[in-house]
Amino acid sequence: MTIDSDEDLEGLLRTGRVVAEARDAMVAAVKPGVTTGELDSIGRETFRRHGARSAPRVTYNFPGSTCISINDEAAHGIPSLARHLREGDLVNIDVSAELDGYFSDTGVSVPVGVVPAMSQRLLDVTRHAQRDAMSTARTGNTLRDVGKTVESLARRHGFRVIRNLYGHGVGKGLHEEPSVPSFDDHQRMVLHDGMVLAVEPFLSVSASFVIDDPDGWTLRTSDGSLVAQFEHTMVVTSGAPIVLTE
Repeated sequence: MTIDSDEDLEGLLRTGRVVAEARDAMVAAVKPGVTTGELDSIGRETFRRHGARSAPRVTYNFPGSTCISINDEAAHGIPSLARHLREGDLVNIDVSAELDGYFSDTGVSVPVGVVPAMSQRLLDVTRHAQRDAMSTARTGNTLRDVGKTVESLARRHGFRVIRNLYGHGVGKGLHEEPSVPSFDDHQRMVLHDGMVLAVEPFLSVSASFVIDDPDGWTLRTSDGSLVAQFEHTMVVTSGAPIVLTE
């Protein structure tokens, strides 16, 4: 969507605060032995307290309130009380919600306990790439510029961009146009003031694509390598972005 009024911005900020609160509370509970189902319940309770609804449930009838993915799982992992986090895992927490007709989306990958140096470097570079992508997503630049920024940084550090996962527009729905690339896919759409985007690069140690898991939801790297994602919902401006899910 493109923001048309102060009411739009306030609505998006309210939803953004809810998903950021849920994300941070879930991250704070990450430790070896905790289950992904327990983490999901924290997000669900945060939504309930604010009168918000889980966006993946509302939009796709997803079986969890949030998406929690581990190691080679890039996205859409199903929370379960039977799945425990282990020391050395990378866990991705992806939180999106609807409140009063406005949607926001955010995600973060974090280490479980102590992780190998390569895992930590993947996290650091992916976080850096997400920040650089948001800085590039300003009025007058193109979507191609955003993708090139991420791909260039990933290559410099020896990582690969997942090429069949994109960021997206967001606002009145969870997934809206345009698709936001993390590589140079030659999109020449020019960004303008007020566009609301979910910017979310996925970087992997060695894979360029994800494949469907037999569970019908989870997306895994094609070669089983580690993957990380960071995501914020932002508003495009001629300067620094307005980050709604900070």
